[in-house]
Amino acid sequence: MAISGRFVAVVLLGLVPVLLLPGWPAILATAAVLLALVGADLLLAASLRQVGTVRAEPENVTLDNVVAAGFTLRNGGTRRLRGTFRDGWQPSAGAQDPVQDIDVPSGESRRFTVRLRPVRRGDLAAQHVTIRSYGPLGLAARQRTISCPGSVRVLPPFHSRRHLPSKLRKLRELDGKAAVQIRGAGTEFDSLRDYVRGDDVRSIDWRATARRSAVVVRTWRPERDRRVVMVLDTSRTSAARIADETRLDTGIEAALLLAVLAERGGDRVDFVAFDRRTRARAGSAGQGNILGRLVQAMAPLEAELIEMDWPAVPAQVRAVSAHRSLVVLLTSLDSGAPEEGLLPTAERLASQHVVVVAAVRDPQLGTMLHERSDATGVFRAAAAERALLQRAAVTAELRRCGVEVVDAEPHDLPPRLADMYIRLKTAGRL
Repeated sequence: MAISGRFVAVVLLGLVPVLLLPGWPAILATAAVLLALVGADLLLAASLRQVGTVRAEPENVTLDNVVAAGFTLRNGGTRRLRGTFRDGWQPSAGAQDPVQDIDVPSGESRRFTVRLRPVRRGDLAAQHVTIRSYGPLGLAARQRTISCPGSVRVLPPFHSRRHLPSKLRKLRELDGKAAVQIRGAGTEFDSLRDYVRGDDVRSIDWRATARRSAVVVRTWRPERDRRVVMVLDTSRTSAARIADETRLDTGIEAALLLAVLAERGGDRVDFVAFDRRTRARAGSAGQGNILGRLVQAMAPLEAELIEMDWPAVPAQVRAVSAHRSLVVLLTSLDSGAPEEGLLPTAERLASQHVVVVAAVRDPQLGTMLHERSDATGVFRAAAAERALLQRAAVTAELRRCGVEVVDAEPHDLPPRLADMYIRLKTAGRL
């Protein structure tokens, strides 16, 4: 049972005779009248035992956009159902109108829609709908919570999409350049030519030789379309909030831009989210749009409060690609973690692959570095200077091992990682 504001107003009105005629008779009479009104209102209210709900699953929505989540309410009782409902979405779903009035005649159904504007990425859920059925006086209501499970998947926003047209223009300029079209010892077929002394007999094309009555060999060139393997660190360091988003969200934005760019460039893309076990995996091996598969795989990702298992990363890469690939490690360069796991793992991978480490740098470090107006500012500047020097030392050590490093602020990391990919492609290293 629930009472309304109208009942409170009636109670205040009932204080008038009590004040004018003080004593127990007036108090008891007023209480009896109020109880009778509430009882009559509850008896005349529509029963909720025969009310059912069916929820329609809403479509996926990108972060900060609006989606309609609807359900159908059927009144199987004998009285008209008048009242309100509250849809039980969690707060991060951003329900804009979770409480609405209802008026459903007996034996009929009505569809209601709640607009959601989620404030975080992931799977959001509603488990129930709470309904209040008011009587004709509107003083009290019957209340029941009905199980009505539903969910909506909030996809990454992909704000870095705005950089894609300019990066694609740069990528198209590579078409036809000699750096990626060199004939030589490769596995991609190039052309046929006559056999000359010194050619490998294993390159003889016997079918073409039979047609031309002359020995013909195949020529090969290095592959233009290579593998790009992205490993996203989902361990505890990815939970740190840099600027207005977590490291994990920044890594997702960078991975999405690089994946779409590499796919447009003809490369095969694979994505792995990993800490101590694989949290998500997607790739461009199947048919369809790589972007759709990636956002579906990335949407439920959350930072895990555990350490990264760096020695297991090479096995994850090997499970995806046994050939030489571009391996992108989206992780952190904070002190402690790189020396213990990242450096030896990156050095091991660099012996077989082209390795790029992409990390987010806190812009607050640059701000703290120049604020030295008081003693507190000086200590903060010293701490920022130490952090930057440690990052520079880790970067230098990685580059000594043959690893490329992209260390940038959150909004700069996706385009700079894309530029690194284009530079490697231009140099013929992929």
